Parts: sequence; structure tokens; C-alpha cells
Amino acid sequence: MFIEPRGGHGRDVPRRGWIEVVCGSMFSGKTEELIRRLNRATIARQRVEIFKPALDTRYHVENVVSHNANSIRSTPVPVAQEMLLLAGGSDVVGIDEGQFFDESLVDVCVQLANRGTRVIVAGLDMDFQGRPFGPMPALMAVAEFVTKVHAVCVCCGEIASYSFRVAASEDKILLGETDAYEARCRPCFLAGMQEKSVAEATVRLKH
Repeated sequence: MFIEPRGGHGRDVPRRGWIEVVCGSMFSGKTEELIRRLNRATIARQRVEIFKPALDTRYHVENVVSHNANSIRSTPVPVAQEMLLLAGGSDVVGIDEGQFFDESLVDVCVQLANRGTRVIVAGLDMDFQGRPFGPMPALMAVAEFVTKVHAVCVCCGEIASYSFRVAASEDKILLGETDAYEARCRPCFLAGMQEKSVAEATVRLKH
């Protein structure tokens, strides 16, 4: 992945922006990859600004932190539109947990890219039911580069693309770690969902 705007064959061309999306399941290394790219941009002496949703305070109120405890300073924002005001003059904008923003995130990223900013967004592509999550599908459609990373299925050891919720909650958004989610492959995810369905039906019959 290139980290600097490329030259225009000797011509004086405007700075070019683009959108990169890093997506996958829980525990797949999305944030780790985001931090790696942002650190490389910093080494290249580019002006970097990093944002995350204000509701995500699992590891740190301000820092973006990976499951491996790597971290980078960020600015928590309640809504995506605030990034347009705060990212002025930035060469690179990083956004973590993109799925927690509303659909306006797509327009914000497009506006940033159109004014010459490299935008890197990390987030879950599917929710705990295996359905497209928030603005991520639309963002993947307009992005120049999409990287799908994978975890390891905790049940069988195969490549995992799904986030299986083990916690007893049906809320769309449930912040949690290994106590709330497991990375699973498609067959193990489907088996788990079937087991949940049978268990819920049994509970309903008892009541």
C-alpha cells in the first residue's frame, strides 16, 4: 500500500485523496492494521489525524487500542460530521470502529478524499447476526482499496469471518471482548446460531 501521493510525471498536480477500508470480524487485526498504516504515514512525516466513536471506551477514553494492546492517540467524536471540522490540513485521516457511526460517515469520507486526504477506515463488515453492519458496506463500495482481514475460528481453527455473540443480548451494539464475542468460520457460526435458535424456542415453550 503506497503511503505518499504520487507525482504527476513532472506536472504540478493537486494532492490526491482516496479511501481505504480495513474490514473483518472481531479479533481479525483490523485496528492493528490501521495503527500500522498510520504509524508508517507518521514516519513519512505526513500530518495524521485519528478519530474513533465517542461511545467506544473499552480500553481507553481517547486512544485507539488494538486487542494486542498497541495504541495510538485519537480524538473521540460523537458524530461523523465533526471530523470535517477537526481534520483540516491533515494528509491522512484514520477512523476506527467505523460501523458505530451512522450512514453520514460515507459522505464525510468522500468529502475528505475529494479534498486530497487519504482516509483509512477500520471496522466490522458484519454484525453478530452475520448481516452488513452500519455504513461499512456503502463505504466499501466507494473505497479505492478494501482489505478484508480474517481471524481464527475458536471452534475448529479455520479462517473466521464472523463475530459470534456468546453474551445474552439482542442489542445491535454491544461493546465487549472475548467474554461477549467469538470469531467463527461460516459452518461454526451457523451451528452456533442454530443452537441459539433451539435454546430460545425451548425457553418460549416453557413460558
